[in-house]
Formats: sequence, C-alpha cells, structure tokens
Amino acid sequence: MKNSVSYIGPEEIIRKKNEFLIPCVYHFYNEPMQIVRGEGQYLFDHHEKRYLDFYGGVSVLSAGHCHPEIVEKISEQVKTLQHTTTIYLTQPIVDLAEKLAQIAPGSLRRSFFCASGSEANEGALLLSQLYTGRHEFLSLYNSLHGRTKLTMSVTGLKFWRTDSNPVGGISFVPGAYCYRCIFNLKYPDCNIECARQIENVIEKSTSGEVAALIVEPIQGNGGIITPPDEYFTIVREILNKHGILLITDEVQTGFGRTGKMFAIEHSGVEPDIMTFAKAIANGTPVGGFITNDKIASSYKRPGASTFGGNPVTCVAAMATLDVIDKYNLVKNAETMGKYLKDKLRSLQDRYALIGDVRGRGLMLGAELVNQDKEPATKETDTILEYMKDRGVLIGKTGASRNVLTFQPPLIITKDSIDEVTDVLEGALSYVEKHKE
Repeated sequence: MKNSVSYIGPEEIIRKKNEFLIPCVYHFYNEPMQIVRGEGQYLFDHHEKRYLDFYGGVSVLSAGHCHPEIVEKISEQVKTLQHTTTIYLTQPIVDLAEKLAQIAPGSLRRSFFCASGSEANEGALLLSQLYTGRHEFLSLYNSLHGRTKLTMSVTGLKFWRTDSNPVGGISFVPGAYCYRCIFNLKYPDCNIECARQIENVIEKSTSGEVAALIVEPIQGNGGIITPPDEYFTIVREILNKHGILLITDEVQTGFGRTGKMFAIEHSGVEPDIMTFAKAIANGTPVGGFITNDKIASSYKRPGASTFGGNPVTCVAAMATLDVIDKYNLVKNAETMGKYLKDKLRSLQDRYALIGDVRGRGLMLGAELVNQDKEPATKETDTILEYMKDRGVLIGKTGASRNVLTFQPPLIITKDSIDEVTDVLEGALSYVEKHKE
C-alpha cells in the first residue's frame, strides 16, 4: 500500500518524546521503528516493512488491526453522534450493557462504563467497600491492576509501584506461580498451599475487615502466571467463609483471549465483581465493571465517567463482540492456542533457555532462564530485537522481564504461528551460539 504521508521517523519521534513527554513513557527495542499502519495481524512501519504482531497492543486487538466491520460501525457513529455523557439518554450504552449481561458469568448483569482498565479496577474496589462496609483489600504477588493511586497500591509488582506512598490496608498473598513456588512444593502434591495461605493472611495480617480480593485469572504483566484449575475453588471457599468479595480483573484475559469468553470460566467459579477493558472494543478506549443486582444496589449516590458509555466506544464494543461471535474467535483462540503451546513446548525440549511454558488459549508465556533458574533478562531483550528485525513482534513480561509473551489477535492462523516459532527458534539458536 503506497502512502504519500511524510513520516518523521524513529529518531525524530524519540527526540520529541525526550523533549515533550514525561520520561516514564518507555518504548521497546534499541533500534525501534515508527509504526504507521495496521491491517489484520500485521503492522507496518514508515518504510512499509511488515511485522507479524504477536502482542496485539498488549492483549487489545482481538479482531486484528482496523477490522473493516468494526471500523465501519465506528465511522457511522462518529458521523451521527460522537459524545453526550450519561446525563442524556442514548441507546448504545444500554445495548452494550444488555449484551454484557448475556455473556458474563452467572448472575453478573449490572455494568458501569469508564475509559480504562485502571478506572475499572478502581471503581470495582470502591463498589466492594460500599457493599461490605469494609475498607481493607487483598491482592497477589506479581499482580498489575493499574496506575491510579489505589490500583497501583494493590499492584504486586515493584516494577509498576511508582507511588512512594501507597494506600494502607492492603495485604498481599502468594500467587500460584508453580514454576517458582515460594513454598518449594510441586503441583499437584502441594495441596494448593498458595491458595490456602489466603486464610492465614486474613487471620494474621488484617483487621478482619477485608472488603475484597482482587485477582487476575492469569497474571499478564506478572509473566503469564496461570493457576491450577482448582485454585479458584479453594480461594472462593475461603473468601465466602470470611464474607470477602472476589473481584476478577479480566482486563487482559477477557473476551476470548484464553479460549473462553472470560478466563475465570475455566475454573467454574463466579466472581462477585468482574472488570474489563482492552479487547472489548478492539482498540477504542473502553473499561468497566459488572456485578450482580444485590451488590450493584449499594452504589446509588451519583457516579459518572465523562467518557464512560460514550456512543462511539459503545458501538465499537458492540461491533467487536459481534465480530468475535461471527467468526468464532473464542474457539479459534482455544484451537490456535493449543497449537502454539505445543510448538513452544517443542522448542523448550530443545533449548535449555526456555525454563517454562504456560498460559491458556492465545495468552501464553515462555520464561527464559539461565542456570539455577536465574532470569535471562538480557537474553530476552536480545530475542525481542532479533525477532523484530525479522518482522515478528512479541512481548516481554514478568517481575524480571524475562518472559516472552504471546498475545496475538484472535484471528491468527497456523501459518502465522509457524512463522513466529520458526523465527523464535532462530533467535534461540543465535543466543545459544553467542553466550559468553
């Protein structure tokens, strides 16, 4: 595709970033490119070089870049009614809320819309306090829940805890990080001790006035940490015993990413409140939380989000959900995820650098390690750069940023997976040959 636009290029973008953006805004790669266009599972730079996108805008682009059916619906809405806020009645917000009530787990049916995952988690935590009359929270090691004051405080990754004066009344518990179990136990003979520790923390580290536990069904930024199937059943029993709500943060895992519409459905456990964002609108900023009638009834004082429920974003979300359903993308995530996981495990068998492969559906991680499980952080960066140079984009996550992360658009095919794993094998071989 030819484009007559004149691009300033990576060097000039970096110069302007350094001059005009707050320095917390980082980017990948020692030699980055300027991305100017997206189509399906591909991105293109200012030289029209094509990149296979296996990070999906960090788990956002479920339907791929610029899906024509979604773009058409957005364009139609922008031309008719772009913004009003919730003080006036519009149809898209209630249509989207009705759709979410149909697809959400169990009795979850009352939604509140905002513009980001951080806002969604902040609102869900507030709702849990309103309903229970309690003020403390539980969260997990290696979690990431946002960049607002409270959501940063319930984040269990030092990497993202910029705030030097976090909110009090928050207790952290070990997550189900089986590869690096802090109890030195092995699944399945561990009795899921990480889950059972929640009760120990409640009884010994809190006042007993805990409103909620907030948890990602799969910890995305924590390194695709994936609990055993029975983990949430045990957690739910403990929380019920103490009258504590379960908030599931589906910001990264929601809308088909893991091979089910929502990742918590793998466990059969129904959360009290569920948050969402990212993939619901395929790149248009939408966030929100959904709960049951009883919990929702505790939030009656005026609450608003200027852009929450915006006609354009709600139409974008409805169009995205229609595409996910029309093209069976949840099933494709399950099928292609199994294929990709098998390919990654085959590479694990041949390359000692891959210590663990984990995840569900098209939310997978490969943890890179050196001897004695030392995080292979430098090698991870080398592999990302190598793959980028050969037209493949993947992510990196984990507390030590040593987990190769695969979260492609759900439209992905076996051919694309073969391309990614072929390039990854070349990268692993390159690193192996150049080890000091």
